[in-house]
Amino acid sequence: MRFGPPVTFTRTPAGSRLAYQVVGDGEHDLVFLPGWPSHLALMWENPAFAAFLRGLATFSRLILFDRLGIGLSDRGPTGRAFEDGMDDVRTVLAAVGAQRAAFFGCHLGGRLALLFAATYPQQTTAVVTFGSHPATLRDDDYPWGSTSEEREQLLATVRAGTLDPETVLAGLAPSEAGDASARRWWSTYWHSAATPPESIDEIIAHGPVDIRGLLGAVHTPTLVLHRTGDRAANVEASRYMAARLPRARFVELPGEDHMPFAGDQEGILAVTQEFLTGTPRAVEVDRALLTVMFTDIVGSTALASRLGDRRWRLLLEEHDRAMRSILARFGGREIDTAGDGFLIGFDGPARTIRAAAAAGAGLAEQGIQVRVGLHTGECELVGEKIRGIAVHVAARVMALAGAGEILCSRTVRDLVAGSGFTFSDRGTHQLKGVPDAWQLYAVELL
Repeated sequence: MRFGPPVTFTRTPAGSRLAYQVVGDGEHDLVFLPGWPSHLALMWENPAFAAFLRGLATFSRLILFDRLGIGLSDRGPTGRAFEDGMDDVRTVLAAVGAQRAAFFGCHLGGRLALLFAATYPQQTTAVVTFGSHPATLRDDDYPWGSTSEEREQLLATVRAGTLDPETVLAGLAPSEAGDASARRWWSTYWHSAATPPESIDEIIAHGPVDIRGLLGAVHTPTLVLHRTGDRAANVEASRYMAARLPRARFVELPGEDHMPFAGDQEGILAVTQEFLTGTPRAVEVDRALLTVMFTDIVGSTALASRLGDRRWRLLLEEHDRAMRSILARFGGREIDTAGDGFLIGFDGPARTIRAAAAAGAGLAEQGIQVRVGLHTGECELVGEKIRGIAVHVAARVMALAGAGEILCSRTVRDLVAGSGFTFSDRGTHQLKGVPDAWQLYAVELL
């Protein structure tokens, strides 16, 4: 479990509790408005989301809160209007002693930030919108919104309880949707942040709000950010806004993700910091040389079919326990799990080979055969995850390994020369999606 900053509570003039957090101690106060839904505790459970928030906090005093009716604030359908969200903002700003603040608003959060800036310009220093739009519903001169039929279908799906969180994630953050841990997190986040009645309240009360008529009244400096291929909100909506905001700067970014923490977040942080502070962001990418190990259970589909769901689940649990025990013994770091496989990082190739051999032998005693792929290379460290060409190479090597085989790149073999390992040449291969030809070797197990 990851722990975010402490959650503090304040009360609205009507006596309702609002949950908020403050991160960082920069000279610029920045309010983050994530749109719908939000949950102050669970957003820190996603490494990418946590990294993005901490990135904002490197150049600001970041202020986060859950609006009434969602997350850790007082819950239940509120029947409030969209504009009532401004009261939540003012209550939190007073609680943290902020006279003026900038805003980073995503989706509906961007709409609320622009409304606040037009209504309370004396309390607003700047606005950044991301993947936002001035109206949700389609109109004759605004063809990028949802139709009334689509809105009714959404309401019916929410009422029936058939809105699949994984389907929602695939539309909002396609780069995260293939990650099993991200899908688990999102499902928990989605179900915990808002109940179906609260979601229906949001759709009915906030969905029809249209701020196109007041864009000309937003005289605060505004940075409009949008990814070109955003699957949830058409980039034309942000182009429309930027053309009508008196002091707007429009920056179009590559990618399909609607959520700012998914995909390339450094570009967003860099342009946001420079816009809000006037100081370019010093982008520091952490890198380290790692030996990457991928494992996979051989014939898992046939094995699961033969054993049945219950016995297969028990076998997987035993497999995972055995793998984690071996990781602890040899100093490996679990990066990710996907179905019946592991992605693991090690500081050195020799101990990686020893761990792979121990895993193969130990699991074989339980009737489980695994294939293993190894490669050593420089990896980019992104929170608790790793990425880069070395990860792709190790995955492709594993895919070519036979049952019970530890297959590695020539880099691994050369680095452990003199360590007593024996290898068999498995020839030169063109790895899918990876340039050049790669010489592969199988570790000879005694």
